[in-house]
Amino acid sequence: MTNDQRERLRRPAGIRSVRLGETKVSFVPDGVVRLPPRGWLPDTTDEVWAAHPEYLDASGHLMASLGGLLVEHGDRALLIDAGFGPQSLPPDPGTPRGPIHGGALLDNLTALGREPGTIEAVAFSHLHVDHVGWAWHPAPGGDRPAFAHADYLVAEQEWAQRDVLEAHGTTEEIVAALAPSVRTVADGQEIFPGVRVRITAGHTPGHAEYVITGGGRRLIAFGDTVHSPIQFDHPEWSAGNDHDRARSAAHRRRLADELAEPGTIGFGVHLADVVFGRVSRDGAGPAWRPLDA
Repeated sequence: MTNDQRERLRRPAGIRSVRLGETKVSFVPDGVVRLPPRGWLPDTTDEVWAAHPEYLDASGHLMASLGGLLVEHGDRALLIDAGFGPQSLPPDPGTPRGPIHGGALLDNLTALGREPGTIEAVAFSHLHVDHVGWAWHPAPGGDRPAFAHADYLVAEQEWAQRDVLEAHGTTEEIVAALAPSVRTVADGQEIFPGVRVRITAGHTPGHAEYVITGGGRRLIAFGDTVHSPIQFDHPEWSAGNDHDRARSAAHRRRLADELAEPGTIGFGVHLADVVFGRVSRDGAGPAWRPLDA
């Protein structure tokens, strides 16, 4: 691992884009959350992190980016996840979460040449608060969310069991704000040119991944199936807030196998500044290889 790669594991991602034929996908940063490593991945030990300091920032936390994935095809645009929104919170001693703040997503959309009104739909990997922020918070200077005009696409299983998510901060107020725009989607459904839903319950009851194909390649936007690149080396390490940790681990093993296949790219919204990558099992280093490394 180069010094640049180590540095990228400790910093949040900036705007990054990948082309899949006629489709362009771009990470749209919103902010960051710092995660206590043993709190977030409770099956790890102090010895694990002593052996892998490259994953920890100067404060000893895992650095997790927040944001969304912009998918553009011609003049049409889809957004997958909507960041944390214009808010900041201190560490929560009752959960495995450090300080979190968002607020940059709309400015970064503008930098990519997109205004919120040009987004036809927002598709959610799941309904945790760091993925729905801009879909329910009023936009600065107004009284409506930035994407209030768009359809909100949520997996049927996720919406049916949304009450389960209240323990993770998705309050009745948030659900009520989302509800008028929600349209439920099913496993395998095409929601946008070249974009299909894949239900991968585990992190939440109806967690969804999005498989994007174009130009002879596919990209799997895997949401919160993986929070840190180190989990590709240890797929058995589930996050402490996974709804079903065993199911999450089983799917993570399958995902790692898929991402090692030719022509397949992964996108992990929380993976510090290495959000796009592939899995390699050549034994020459970490399994997660940043796409532009």
